[in-house]
Amino acid sequence: MQQTGELTVLDRAFVQDPWSVYRRLRAAAPVQRTVMTGGEPVWLVTGHQEARALLADPRLSTDYFGVRALLPGPAGPYESPLSAHMLNTDPPGHTRLRALVDRAFTGRTVARLRPRIEQIAADLLDRLPPDGPADLIEDYAVPLPVTVICELLGVPAADRNDFRRWSKAIVSSVPPDVARESARSVSAYLTALIDAKRVSPAGDLLSDLVHQSGPEGALWPDELVRMAFLLLVAGLEKMVSLIGNGVLALLQHPAELTRLQTSPALLPAAIEEFLRYQGSIHIATVRFTTEPVAAGGVIIPADELVLISLLAANRDRDRYTDPDVLDLSRPPGAHLAFGHGPHYCVGAPLARLQGQIAIGELISRFPRLALAGEPGDLHWRGSLLVRSLSALPVTLG
Repeated sequence: MQQTGELTVLDRAFVQDPWSVYRRLRAAAPVQRTVMTGGEPVWLVTGHQEARALLADPRLSTDYFGVRALLPGPAGPYESPLSAHMLNTDPPGHTRLRALVDRAFTGRTVARLRPRIEQIAADLLDRLPPDGPADLIEDYAVPLPVTVICELLGVPAADRNDFRRWSKAIVSSVPPDVARESARSVSAYLTALIDAKRVSPAGDLLSDLVHQSGPEGALWPDELVRMAFLLLVAGLEKMVSLIGNGVLALLQHPAELTRLQTSPALLPAAIEEFLRYQGSIHIATVRFTTEPVAAGGVIIPADELVLISLLAANRDRDRYTDPDVLDLSRPPGAHLAFGHGPHYCVGAPLARLQGQIAIGELISRFPRLALAGEPGDLHWRGSLLVRSLSALPVTLG
């Protein structure tokens, strides 16, 4: 872990092992100045109380153009106009966009997808080699949500592998030219797909959004492309992480794995504990202060970038007893894995359902599931946004 003077650098080493850094930082203060790898100074929030308050504070803006202006030089995902989507929009614009998709992700609507998700999971498990090792990320955690979200939005099966490749490049640390080319490819693809849905609508969410009408109005063409991009990328990457991280947590806690296998009714609570213990999103959408804000005993001046660590907040000792312990019987608490406030994840009901089915079916089908190799050999993708393994080698027994 690099230090610049007294400031911690949020570098690749930090991405691979943030926990020791978070314990050190939080012991000093729940809000501190740090530095991103490009040299940009940012305020990092690690305390649960402070994170929850700031996620809902209207004085912190997620506006794409405001964040972009405060990021000198190459700005990663913020270089692409695709990032000017709903998550990077403030109310009232955000409120309008959110209303257009909220009803597609209600608990009742999502519950209707259960039989199809169960069938997808079963088909994928049938293909795993029972007598050999498997990479649970590429063989299961990726194709399941790819199929679910692409079917939901109406992306043809033949195009799904391309979209996964583009998505992975956009949310990972890759050379800027690779990220830009992936963003251009996604934008061109989604524009053509939306044009096709406009002419020949089908029974999918993207067709519904294209032909949306009502009190909230309709989405403009560029809004449609950005909305489709957000739903596809978020729906895919969060689920890959939830499945992979949840299974890894169980493999590292065999007593809890046995407990869940013998008591499947614990699955809903288990998903909440996986989300708290090591959720899909590391650091929430970048924010900046529109005026001075007091938090964690400091004053963050106006026009400062703020990073809110959902991972750190969900292991805050002031909020949770034994936060570094995976406990499937932990009383449900207000974890922040899906965020908080206006930008609370619209796809949370779908994520919970997919997580329950994916992990439940896996550990039921393969009761002797085990990690292949050493935990120290696992590699986390180089991203401050997504907390996701590059691979998860397992033996299925």
